[in-house]
Amino acid sequence: MARAVLNIPVTVVMERKQVSRGRWSVPSWRAIGVAAGGRLASSEADGIPVRSGGDEDQLVWGGIPMELHSDWAESYRFNLIGENPSLYVICSPGEDDSLRPMMVTANFDEASAHLEADSQVFPTPIPPDIYKQMEKFVVEYYVPKPIRKRKRKKWSESPDR
Repeated sequence: MARAVLNIPVTVVMERKQVSRGRWSVPSWRAIGVAAGGRLASSEADGIPVRSGGDEDQLVWGGIPMELHSDWAESYRFNLIGENPSLYVICSPGEDDSLRPMMVTANFDEASAHLEADSQVFPTPIPPDIYKQMEKFVVEYYVPKPIRKRKRKKWSESPDR
């Protein structure tokens, strides 16, 4: 079977809060959500502010890539049938303690690899329209592996004895 890739451009909404710790103030980030469609700010390096108030800002980035690969269909299946189906927003550090979403993935293993490479990864629930696209993709490309029983060696009949 040929490998297939489904590209889904998405829009990411992130929240930045200034958290005070003693004399220091540091930003704390979290992903608010992801939506299918990436027409908003596709060429913006910084997020477009949607809401700003006090120490809390919500920023939107559009045109963020999300790809589903047929090779990872099993991982997507486990994500969809799991207790908390999630997308993972992978961010790289920007200037002045800012973050920029680089990509979104539904593959937990890929998200873990980025986390180990010092990227920041934020989970967020899968929106219904992306869930449906993922479900269709998994149904089309996931092929369960047949269960094979291992044959035990009979140690008593080995030629060494």
